[in-house]
Amino acid sequence: MNNFFVLLFLGSVFISNIIAQKIDYNTDNGFIASGYDVTEYFNNKAVKGDPKYQTTQDGVSYKFTSQKNLDNFKSSPYKYIPQYGGYCAYAIAINSKKEKINPKTFEVRENKLYLFYNSWGINTLEKWVEKGPEKLKKKADSNWQKIKK
Repeated sequence: MNNFFVLLFLGSVFISNIIAQKIDYNTDNGFIASGYDVTEYFNNKAVKGDPKYQTTQDGVSYKFTSQKNLDNFKSSPYKYIPQYGGYCAYAIAINSKKEKINPKTFEVRENKLYLFYNSWGINTLEKWVEKGPEKLKKKADSNWQKIKK
């Protein structure tokens, strides 16, 4: 009987840790990256996913262009998940704000995916590059820790 309570306690601690680590993902249109295939970004392409190829990871939905891409994601999901929950990397760095993105505006840097806002003449990817991604990434990483939930 004591073992049961120990297991119950450990299970509740484990679940509490999972809940505590949960982050807010940008799920515009119900999907990460507005339904674009996150694996294709690593081929330097922004391609809309097909509803036939879907999965969930960390409670959020993803679309893919093919079964192969879906399988690649499932085998190593954290390789493909966009930084900062899929919100605009520049806005996280500069304003500590979660802003929407244009799924066609992205950068893969050091094998990590960054998404950006691009509308009404404001392309935050250009500003990101202009102001120095290394410096902005450090600032965004710090800001994200404060606002990710």
